[in-house]
Amino acid sequence: MNLTPEHFISLAMSNPINAELLDRLPKLGVDQCLLTAGSLFQAVWNHQSNLPPAFGVKDYDVFYFDQDLSWEAENEVIIKSRRLFEDLGVNVDIKNQARVHLWYHERFGRPYPQLLTARDGVDRYLVAGTCVGLCTETGEVYAPYGLEDIGQGLLRPNPNNPQPDLFIQKARSYQQRWPWLTIIDL
Repeated sequence: MNLTPEHFISLAMSNPINAELLDRLPKLGVDQCLLTAGSLFQAVWNHQSNLPPAFGVKDYDVFYFDQDLSWEAENEVIIKSRRLFEDLGVNVDIKNQARVHLWYHERFGRPYPQLLTARDGVDRYLVAGTCVGLCTETGEVYAPYGLEDIGQGLLRPNPNNPQPDLFIQKARSYQQRWPWLTIIDL
């Protein structure tokens, strides 16, 4: 499938939770806010597989960027987002990308660089084609590797985050839910 930004947005918004999140997220008042990850690209794969738009979506990821690196500041946003989205009945996982380097090693046992923008967090996904987000302020698609891999169902390692063991684990997880996806292990 040839996937333009407009077609991508149309398919992503076929999941009504994505559309509702995009509508409500500006109310959080956070900088560089992006709806990102699986809820977006999985809607495309679900369309191609004749599955419901929200099939396989475990959570709805939201990134933002705040120079305040305190847990208290991030927790305020988390609490505010829980109230804002509680009626949706889904897990919204909101993370200040400025803070990820502070807890990532302890949680995952691997180093993580200090990020300078929310988009830097999107840039670090293990699968290149899944590096995608929608800006809540402009509705713009952010896809540093383009949309071709999503449309073609190609899973290739992200050259900016080469972790072969984690990549193959993530790619196989996707392939279990959408068997037609092709893993390209470079």
